[in-house]
Amino acid sequence: MLESVSSSSPVKKRRIDITSDNSSISAPGSSSDVHMASSGNSNGQDIDEDLHSRQLAVYGRETMRRLFASNVLISGMHGLGAEIAKNLILAGVKSVTLHDEKSVELWDLSSNFVFSEDDIGKNRADASVAKLQDLNNAVVVSSLTSSLTKEHLSPFQVVVFSDISLEKAIEFDDYCHSHQPPIAFVKADVRGLFGSVFCDFGPEFAVLDVDGEEPHTGIIASISNENNAFISCVDDERLEFEDGDLVVFSEVEGMTELNDGKPRKIKSSRPYSFTLEEDTTGYGTYVKGGIVTQVKQTKLLNFKPLREALTDPGDFLFSDFAKFDRPPLLHLAFQALDRFASEAGRFPVAGSEEDAQQIISIATSINAGLQGDLKVENVDHKLLRSFSFGARAVLNPMAAMFGGIVGQEVVKACSGKFHPLFQFFYFDSVESLPSEPLDSSDIAPRNSRYDAQISVFGAKFQKKLEDARVFTVGSGALGCEFLKNMALMGVSCGNQGKLTVTDDDIIEKSNLSRQFLFRDWNIGQAKSTVAASAAAAINPKFNVEALQNRVGAETENVFDDAFWENLTVVVNALDNVNARLYVDSRCLYFQKPLLESGTLGAKCNTQMVIPHLTENYGASRDPPEKQAPMCTVHSFPHNIDHCLTWARSEFEGLLEKTPAEVNAYLSSPVEYTNSMMSAGDAQARETLERIVECLDKEKCENFQDCLNWARLRFEDYFVNRVKQLIYTFPEDAATSTGAPFWSAPKRFPRPLQYSSSDPSLLNFITATAILRAETFGIPVPEWTKNPKEAAEAVDSVIVPDFEPRKDAKIVTDEKATSLTTASVDDATVINDLIAKLERCRHNLSPDFRMKPVQFEKDDDTNYHMDVISGLANMRARNYSIPEVDKLKAKFIAGRIIPAIATSTAMATGLVCLELYKVLDGGHKVEAYRNTFANLALPLFSMAEPVPPKVVKHRDMAWTVWDRWVLKGNPTLREVLQWLEDKGLNAYSISCGSCLLFNSMFPRHKERMDKKVVDLARDIAKVELPPYRHHLDVVVACEDQDDNDVDIPLVSIYFK
Repeated sequence: MLESVSSSSPVKKRRIDITSDNSSISAPGSSSDVHMASSGNSNGQDIDEDLHSRQLAVYGRETMRRLFASNVLISGMHGLGAEIAKNLILAGVKSVTLHDEKSVELWDLSSNFVFSEDDIGKNRADASVAKLQDLNNAVVVSSLTSSLTKEHLSPFQVVVFSDISLEKAIEFDDYCHSHQPPIAFVKADVRGLFGSVFCDFGPEFAVLDVDGEEPHTGIIASISNENNAFISCVDDERLEFEDGDLVVFSEVEGMTELNDGKPRKIKSSRPYSFTLEEDTTGYGTYVKGGIVTQVKQTKLLNFKPLREALTDPGDFLFSDFAKFDRPPLLHLAFQALDRFASEAGRFPVAGSEEDAQQIISIATSINAGLQGDLKVENVDHKLLRSFSFGARAVLNPMAAMFGGIVGQEVVKACSGKFHPLFQFFYFDSVESLPSEPLDSSDIAPRNSRYDAQISVFGAKFQKKLEDARVFTVGSGALGCEFLKNMALMGVSCGNQGKLTVTDDDIIEKSNLSRQFLFRDWNIGQAKSTVAASAAAAINPKFNVEALQNRVGAETENVFDDAFWENLTVVVNALDNVNARLYVDSRCLYFQKPLLESGTLGAKCNTQMVIPHLTENYGASRDPPEKQAPMCTVHSFPHNIDHCLTWARSEFEGLLEKTPAEVNAYLSSPVEYTNSMMSAGDAQARETLERIVECLDKEKCENFQDCLNWARLRFEDYFVNRVKQLIYTFPEDAATSTGAPFWSAPKRFPRPLQYSSSDPSLLNFITATAILRAETFGIPVPEWTKNPKEAAEAVDSVIVPDFEPRKDAKIVTDEKATSLTTASVDDATVINDLIAKLERCRHNLSPDFRMKPVQFEKDDDTNYHMDVISGLANMRARNYSIPEVDKLKAKFIAGRIIPAIATSTAMATGLVCLELYKVLDGGHKVEAYRNTFANLALPLFSMAEPVPPKVVKHRDMAWTVWDRWVLKGNPTLREVLQWLEDKGLNAYSISCGSCLLFNSMFPRHKERMDKKVVDLARDIAKVELPPYRHHLDVVVACEDQDDNDVDIPLVSIYFK
């Protein structure tokens, strides 16, 4: 049957033509068992940049082209199959065919987000098509419900099996491995808290980019003439080269033989230098300059078919080095489970000791026939028992985690981007099991949608999940996945439970490629509201409240003490460090568990913050990102990032900040000019100069004025300023030490010559003029769309000749933080400028206001990126820096964070495995795991969280988690006595930034019998809202030996 789903793809503002296979997929099987959901944009003829911008930042165009031409089969539509399908449909493959011969059961609702109770009894593949199709109309989603044969596999580039016997898997993989061209084969299993993946991409699979990182570069400082040439680079950044890397050279002066584009091998690499496997004895003598760039090498992988790999698996991919001996045992366990299922015709029953013993017996038997490293010394019966008990269950967190891993492997198979998993990966999270033993009656089915989860964790634990009170901060990519996961797990689905989600953002088109609860008709709506509604549709019993408040000090009246005290756990789904630190401080204060995670492209990390067990999020910080010196950005750029940073700054200064300052002045002239006179500094002078320019000699009355302004701005930026720079510092200039001024990393600039025959120059000037017109409210004439007419208008602009100034001051100090230099005449100049401003204001209509242009990177029709990329590329042309296209410029200038669905799904799956532990409440720190993963490599690194630092005094000990509480509305004297009883002499008590008591001040002794809360109100002017029952004071103490003791925050309760 044909599902009635719209075949129209979303409207695209910007398209990039690409070449791909335009033939439709050959649907396997007969027409009676193939179900097509949508023809959509199945041919993948273009990339929708608005939709896929964050994914493009990870993969690039070429990988996206390959994805758009790839057909994928997913067999087995329980929870894992649905997660894999979701991630691939969001990524935008050409087609996804869903295969399953089984029907939906109530059991499936524990892990599959596309099923509802109305789907019970329907074929699992058929029931999945329509909802998965909604994720991306540009992908053909179809279903196949008949029995699979090898011939069915031939139209696909990748086939994924998540519910298949080992015998059938070997048969299919043999076919895929020998097929021409090979068909990539992936087998994935999730069984309770255990999972496995096997990949076979054929006998000679080419990995085009092993890590997805930008090629490393270095700026050359010197090259020796010798065998194995020694090359040193400037020391502003460490080199990231490794021994054996291939590199190419460019722009080398003197030793020009290296500029031939031929890759050369690094023999030995150091932080700022390396030796090359090259004899440069007969080459020219190095003079100056040069860039060295890493060459990404294609890597060929020879995959073994499953039949061979089972007995010769090679190295397993580790995830947790505390379990380094676990993969061989799990390799055995999954084979034993397959044999049990094929013999018994079913999976082991949860809690059945008989079935568990059978699994142990089979595993022991298989192991006895093994030799060498593959043979397990001690078959862990306890672990196999846990494995057997949960073998039938597909748990949502495991499905989410493995859905991310397998989805990424499929992308690798389709594109050659990133290093594949080679070839087995095993994982378990047995630590997530309840800390107390489970009774067999507790894991029996309840005829509930949670039965699969209950079979692993028990009904009593399920009640804990349902009664949890959760705060999820953020409902973007991570937030959508968390809400889906928790709805399926039954978190906050009971009468006592509640999940509060907050996000102050609205949905944009670029969100749709990974924030899967949103659809194109939701664009412009509040993220939290839409996400909460979509999650409640997954599980109607989900008690979720959506708010649109930013979490911070300014909303403590919304998220007050009672709110925080009532929570069970907090789950962060944030995208910035400051918000994370604030939430961390609240969790620390109220002693609430915080589950933290984040992603960056194919990388993800998770951190568990557990009261009294682990350090808090803010206990350790990443070092700040290195910023280029201001003088480098403004006068001496040497890479495109410098040019784009400068371009973004100029855009905001010209089109946003100056018009905003004009409006501020016109709205309150007296107050504005008074504040400038009070400041009286170079910055105030510069601001006033910009306003006077804008309202006087550069004021635009019509579009030709705007075009004149843009043309003269081009001349100023790319001609006159460069002429002034090379006049002040000629090419042969020297520093005070006699060294060449224009030595690496500085690049000697050349002024540009304007020509309307260069479309890039004409487009830049036209776009700049259009935005200038927008700030003045001037309509844009139709003729701007005609290049010939636009060129004539630009050519008519009279450009005055430029004369360099001998007294020009150009900042060269890398430590300078401002380009504006103070002058003794600043106050006088400011008074003159204010007088000019007043004259300008009288010539304006009373209601004249400018319209500031706020930079918006995700709208390709607004000319913002045309101007910024134009500014950056013209500047790059000045300094002979390679230019970039508008998309790359958008990534850098727009500070776009690369993001893909797969790493997001994996991170949330890992966090929800930890959520089981948190809600159980009985786990020790050794049971928790922090994770860093990079799906590109792939790399999984799991470790026990770091415990908090312990402070000891007498027989007491405390950590950052402790807060000392003093009730009964005490006086200052009572507080001091209370501390003295602990052997502590308090010499200072402060509230906020105000000192309530210091033993050095005699008058403070008069305060001894006053209530601390009254002192806070009278002296610190603390305003205590009605909902606040206490105030916090910071106490500085000494012990009896006069040693400072760092004590916890003290909370004084006055109600």
